[in-house]
Amino acid sequence: MARKFSILLAALALGTAGAALAQTASTVEIYKSPYCGCCGKWAEHIAKAGFSVKTHEVEDVPGTRRKLGMPEALGSCHTAKVGSYLIEGHVPAEDIRRLLKEKPKALGLAVPGMPQGSPGMDVPNSPPYETLLVQRDGSTRVFAKH
Repeated sequence: MARKFSILLAALALGTAGAALAQTASTVEIYKSPYCGCCGKWAEHIAKAGFSVKTHEVEDVPGTRRKLGMPEALGSCHTAKVGSYLIEGHVPAEDIRRLLKEKPKALGLAVPGMPQGSPGMDVPNSPPYETLLVQRDGSTRVFAKH
């Protein structure tokens, strides 16, 4: 009986450590222009989805994007970090959750430009857009279609 109790305690400790790690990865740090309203709307979308949001107002978003390592060709109006990944543009929270769950070996996700219909760019009857998985070499593949 004591052995079963010890195993149960060990399992609970591991579960708690895993939950703490997941909590750490759920903070989204956003690097955005102080003058961009749609970035603020995207931050609200992320917060409503349960992520903790930390915003950094920067004057040079492209320069910050370069420093963080996201290819300029995938640029949007803001860049974010979550866990070990970069998030470029108006990526839906559900895609970020999937990224953190699947943990692919990648740089992160991008929704290049500012497509209508993406979170923060809400427009009824908007055209479809894609979220791209960005590899460390800068190549991409479709991660999700919206």
